[in-house]
Amino acid sequence: MSDYTKKPKEELSRLIAEHRGKLQAFRFAMAGSKTKNVKEGRNLRKEIARLLTEVSKRNIESQS
Repeated sequence: MSDYTKKPKEELSRLIAEHRGKLQAFRFAMAGSKTKNVKEGRNLRKEIARLLTEVSKRNIESQS
């Protein structure tokens, strides 16, 4: 998570969008039984949460 603190806000937003796209593709693949790695969805959700946490932390710091 420390590597996210060094990234600019624009890159965090790009990463969030990228991970959400991957999660959507994963869900469609699961519906069609085309994926082998069933833990990928959990890992993607965790990464999205980490990114959103960093964005929220920055928003709170900027308001103070």
